[in-house]
Amino acid sequence: MTPAAPVVLLLLGLMGAHATLPAVPSLAELRTAAAMAAGLCKTRPTDLVFIVDSSRSVRPSEFEQVKVFLAKVIEGLDVGPNATRVGVVNYASRVKNEVSLKTYRTKAGLVKAVTKIEPLSTGTMTGLAIQFALNVAFSESEGARVKSPDISKVAIIVTDGRPQDNVKEVAQRARDAGIELFSIGVGRVDMNTLRQMASEPLDDHVDYVESYSVIEKLTKKFQEAFCACSGAATDVVFVIDGSKSVRPENFELVKKWINQIVDKLDVSEAKTHVGLVQYSSSVKQEFPLGRFNNKKDLKDAVKKMAYMERGTMTGQALRYLSDHSFNPSQGSRPGVAKVGIVFTDGRSQDYIGDAAKKAKENGLKMYAVGVGNAVEDELKEIASEPTGEHYFYTADFKTMTQIAKKLQINICKEEDPCECDSLVKFQKKVEEALQALTKKLESVSKRIAALESKIV
Repeated sequence: MTPAAPVVLLLLGLMGAHATLPAVPSLAELRTAAAMAAGLCKTRPTDLVFIVDSSRSVRPSEFEQVKVFLAKVIEGLDVGPNATRVGVVNYASRVKNEVSLKTYRTKAGLVKAVTKIEPLSTGTMTGLAIQFALNVAFSESEGARVKSPDISKVAIIVTDGRPQDNVKEVAQRARDAGIELFSIGVGRVDMNTLRQMASEPLDDHVDYVESYSVIEKLTKKFQEAFCACSGAATDVVFVIDGSKSVRPENFELVKKWINQIVDKLDVSEAKTHVGLVQYSSSVKQEFPLGRFNNKKDLKDAVKKMAYMERGTMTGQALRYLSDHSFNPSQGSRPGVAKVGIVFTDGRSQDYIGDAAKKAKENGLKMYAVGVGNAVEDELKEIASEPTGEHYFYTADFKTMTQIAKKLQINICKEEDPCECDSLVKFQKKVEEALQALTKKLESVSKRIAALESKIV
């Protein structure tokens, strides 16, 4: 039942009973009802501190672009005292606590505060800034919550140069204190410094952009990093090309790539289940969905997968995926999202069109990953729409880690607000719909009031 349905039933009852119509629900009340009905996705509870370099090398116009980036990441968060708290540390030769974790409890207040931050325009004491964040910004007196497995502690460092002090040791102390560190480098930044600061795995925690003008393209990554779809469950099956063209040493890289993606999943009995299929001239199920419900056992099983060699029957593998892997008899759960990830390094030796179409018609969200001699048209045919978000290609097996970094398995349904990249858009749609609903209810209220006065 939609949020409006109880209201409509109530109005019909009132018309029959000649009773007095209660006040129309406020927009805030309607928004709450809609959020409850839609299962609105919330970012997991996090104490998040941005550590922003505003040294003299950062021009005023560039600093404005950093603030836009911060504001856009904040827009994708569930800001609140019991959800995500946000702080901002500004630094150059000195450090300034611009926004503490306890100061702003609304998204609008936070964004407004960010727009008012001014650059300090002196040196680059990045180590000093990290120490300040550790001692002050993440302190309980500044609004940080008591350390708990349920509360994430995250710092995002944005810098464009080489620091004038040591960062390695202080960054290690921050990580030891349970703070997850992301480092973003711009322009002529020292890449070694970024790696010294960031948490492991470095592929997930170090980012580089050529200039401040394109820093906004990292927004989606960080919105996704903080998104947690409560109660979301998914069945994921990897379909791996084990043909002779892959070669043994590259097959080992493929297994590492699978485990890199597994590290990003919430593997458990209630949440994500993972299955693995290998194919060449024939198809082999390495293990079915649900056999392993923790990451350690799952990754160990992936490592033990033996290389098949021989041909490349991708069409046959896709048919196996639809007909067998996602069958309830093989551990597939009814009512949960279903995701297939197909990896191949060459042209299929059989026709894939019908099997690829059937997989998507069966409701599978399909990702296609190609390396080396993989055919782009085949990858697009396998991938779900929009294909640009569901197929990936790299020329070299050694750079597959970059694909694992980009591939974000979205386990929410197409129109579900848990899709972090459309979270803000969804909220706006809800807002507009509720405003329209409020106007209609007010109109109905006036009509009923007029009708009651005539009856009386």
